[in-house]
Amino acid sequence: MQMGEPRPRTERSKELAGIIGRFVREDGTHEMEIPGLSLIRTSQISERVHSVYEPSLCIVAQGSKVVMLGEESYRYNPSSYLTASVHLPITGQVLEASPEAPYLSLQLRFNMGQVLEVLRSSGETKRRKPSPGRGLVVSRMNDALLDAVLRLVRLLDAPQDIPVLAESIIREVIYRVVQDEQNAAIKQFALIGSHAQRISKVVERLNREFTQPLRVEELAEEVRMSASSLYQYFKEVTGMSPIQYQKQLRLQEARRLLITEGMEAAEAAFQVGYESPSHFSREYARKFGLPPGRDIRQLRKALGGWNPT
Repeated sequence: MQMGEPRPRTERSKELAGIIGRFVREDGTHEMEIPGLSLIRTSQISERVHSVYEPSLCIVAQGSKVVMLGEESYRYNPSSYLTASVHLPITGQVLEASPEAPYLSLQLRFNMGQVLEVLRSSGETKRRKPSPGRGLVVSRMNDALLDAVLRLVRLLDAPQDIPVLAESIIREVIYRVVQDEQNAAIKQFALIGSHAQRISKVVERLNREFTQPLRVEELAEEVRMSASSLYQYFKEVTGMSPIQYQKQLRLQEARRLLITEGMEAAEAAFQVGYESPSHFSREYARKFGLPPGRDIRQLRKALGGWNPT
């Protein structure tokens, strides 16, 4: 390689993996000093993990992962990256990992205010398309984005520089993401008055109030849309209807209560908004493959018999 030529992308991915590996020695998700940045390490192929993605950029430095949104699958690895534009209930699974070559990745959370600020600075505040597009996208990695991300994580080795430099580098990372044509939809979520921005408001409310009865007409009136338009655009963004979205949030929270709080199934059902424990158990089994009691016993067995109670 001659002086001045860019380093091969594989070398930069290895550097990123090396930094992540140094800062996270144990499996799990680790919050860093840089605002919004988490580093993730997994030493074995994982079971399916259910969670809610916040608006964020997800980059794999080593290994690969698949994320399922409704009936759709999104696989990404060091040659690609994933962006989530709204809160989305997903199922994730690490596909490539071992103790010798663990899965290493990062997640950088952001908000639409940060995206809008970048769009205003670059003069891109026009709503070009009425259709919001899916809130989850996998794109091909590019050199400019990878370089910006590398400069961001290198700050972990110089913590005194984080308060001064991190914010500007994060702005550049967001700029590189929104400049990618595959991420055109993310711009719509930041633009006030767009269909996507209205749907993001509905998503935020459902995440806050998922235990409450769902009234689509009320949600539609709040964001100045017809009920039919809300249903159409919500499904375009999330891959599911509002009621399906709410159900995913309720079931994921119920499972968390069962495993971490030691609740009985009926108590967890009422806590997340179900009126019928039997209805809850049926939907839980469809989602997680086993009824609540058996599922939690299996999870505890996998955790070495750990019992929070």
